[in-house]
Amino acid sequence: MKIKEVIVVEGKDDTTAIRRAVDADTIETNGSAINEETIEKIKLAQKTRGVIVLTDPDFPGEKIRHTITQHVPGCKHAFLEKEEAIKSKGRGLGVEHASPAAIKKALSQAHEMSDMIVEEISQDDLIDAGLIGGAGAKERREKLGKLLKIGYTNGKQLYKRLMMFQISRTQFADAVAAIRQEEQDV
Repeated sequence: MKIKEVIVVEGKDDTTAIRRAVDADTIETNGSAINEETIEKIKLAQKTRGVIVLTDPDFPGEKIRHTITQHVPGCKHAFLEKEEAIKSKGRGLGVEHASPAAIKKALSQAHEMSDMIVEEISQDDLIDAGLIGGAGAKERREKLGKLLKIGYTNGKQLYKRLMMFQISRTQFADAVAAIRQEEQDV
């Protein structure tokens, strides 16, 4: 599978994992403190071929994603679920531990974050859905991130992520209904 866009990853082990899964070029950020030279490379790649950001599903990965979004608008974002990025013995979390199938799936579901924020979902909706505060909120956010393919986020960032991906009230309601149904079935 050949990927036209340049994939932004954190390090050389991530590049190795990407190349096991697909035929693609990468830019490595070498950690969460992205320097100006790397930002310029990402800007050029975005202009010429497009960019897909695929970082580890952890805090430093989210920091990188945020920095790139601020400096290079229009990039696509791909997300791995935490369980897809855990080393077999449970020590270590990252793109480098993901299977080629998980990487292909994440890349095929990449989508663009938008600066156009359409407020359809309120903070009250998040509270009513049990996604912020209270027992089980973290687990529900994990399930919501999977269902909507927007990745996991903490309670403070959930609203912003929903707006950035322009998740409609209908999409949100359908995902929450699926989560509630799953909880009833257990």
